[in-house]
Amino acid sequence: MNLKINLKVAVNFILLIGVCLFINGCGDNNKSYTPIGKDAVILAFGDSLTYGTGTSKELSYPTVLERLTGNKVINEGIPGEITSKGLQRLPALLDKYQPQLLILIHGGNDILRKIPSTTTAENLKSMITMAKQRDVQVVMLGVPSFNILSLQSATYYDEIAKSADVPINLDILPEIIRDNKLKSDKIHPNREGYQGKIILTLSMYNIYANKSSSLN
Repeated sequence: MNLKINLKVAVNFILLIGVCLFINGCGDNNKSYTPIGKDAVILAFGDSLTYGTGTSKELSYPTVLERLTGNKVINEGIPGEITSKGLQRLPALLDKYQPQLLILIHGGNDILRKIPSTTTAENLKSMITMAKQRDVQVVMLGVPSFNILSLQSATYYDEIAKSADVPINLDILPEIIRDNKLKSDKIHPNREGYQGKIILTLSMYNIYANKSSSLN
């Protein structure tokens, strides 16, 4: 099945389930949101998971998301970046692009480098605060903690989302990393894995609310 067919399947799936997939992945952290406008800019911010390591840049989730929605999606993923560096980088990007939506997927390198979780959590909270101060909506994906006994999002992601009142999905990245068919290496999705993440991200914010006619 080629990429074009897969994307049509993704669109139909989203139109059918709306935000149900997001809600099911959030436990009791079901936050309200507002569908973004057709001319809105989306800032995809993070590390290698946003950049697209494991596939080509053309098949990274921000690039495909832009093609699917027609919205401008800025890929600001830097492989290897830790959250302290991301925190320094984010304000200028928010001011430059003035996005309506920030997709925040960050912290994996902090985990790999064993940076204290309190430091990572505070950096992520500060990123969310910066966005909200500029009236930018935020959605997050939790990053796995790579615990030997279990593979699930680090516990502070749920705590951050609850305290900041932002939508988050804690399950999709752990599910991808558990499945060798969806990975390019031990920690990065492949093409199929990134497409799965796109479906989840889109269902979070119901980006297709006013676009179904153009995507048939």
